[in-house]
Amino acid sequence: MPLAPFESTLPLGAAELMRASAFQRQVELERDGGEDRVSTRLSSLDPSLHQDLLRFEGKGRRSELLEVLAGAVRHASAVTVHLQMHQHVLALTAYPVQRLVQGVLPMKQFLELQLTELEVLRVEKASQTLPPLSSLAAGGATGHVAPMGRVLWELALRGARDELLPEIAGQAAYRITPTMDLSVLELSGSLASACERLKRQTTGLREISEWPGFDRTRAMRMLNGLYLQPGLMVSRTHPAATNEGWFNGSAH
Repeated sequence: MPLAPFESTLPLGAAELMRASAFQRQVELERDGGEDRVSTRLSSLDPSLHQDLLRFEGKGRRSELLEVLAGAVRHASAVTVHLQMHQHVLALTAYPVQRLVQGVLPMKQFLELQLTELEVLRVEKASQTLPPLSSLAAGGATGHVAPMGRVLWELALRGARDELLPEIAGQAAYRITPTMDLSVLELSGSLASACERLKRQTTGLREISEWPGFDRTRAMRMLNGLYLQPGLMVSRTHPAATNEGWFNGSAH
């Protein structure tokens, strides 16, 4: 008998993960205690981050993982995100100040998942602490901790969000700062070529989408990833800046 999709996707450690049904029952009990859907999903967050994420929750949909982590970076707030992948729940904790991410699965295995299928169930203020940085440098993290830049880049390129983040959408042109370190991204092919061009010139979304190996969606995903490194300069007044609202799907 062939394995179920989830079993083949998470071959290691799946038995130790909480089942999504049990997690949902826990959330429902909290909701029955008087908390509404949004406050239950966005639990114990700093007020500024809570308000930031309400922009997405208020549109009748759940925040996507990239949106949550982008908010955590903007507000320098450590958060734990509970994610559903098929029948199980994974926890991912982001530490923006240290620029590190820690998962219940080894991060290499986490990044090999079908990232578009991760569904955010709950976001809460991080309660666990990182191992000492000295142990990370010595390889003592057993692969469960990874550089935040790398994780954000993979989520931007392969995650659920395929539109520009609100902070860089609209009338804008883009350029990479000369001092930005792209080594952690392990760039190759069209992405490496595009980043080199963006180091030399300020360019609008429409033009980037016409570069070799790119289309509209790939261009927006790359710009989201660069914005979260950080190192992307966004100009609203440069001659290359045009209002791309109709083009990137952000205007409704």
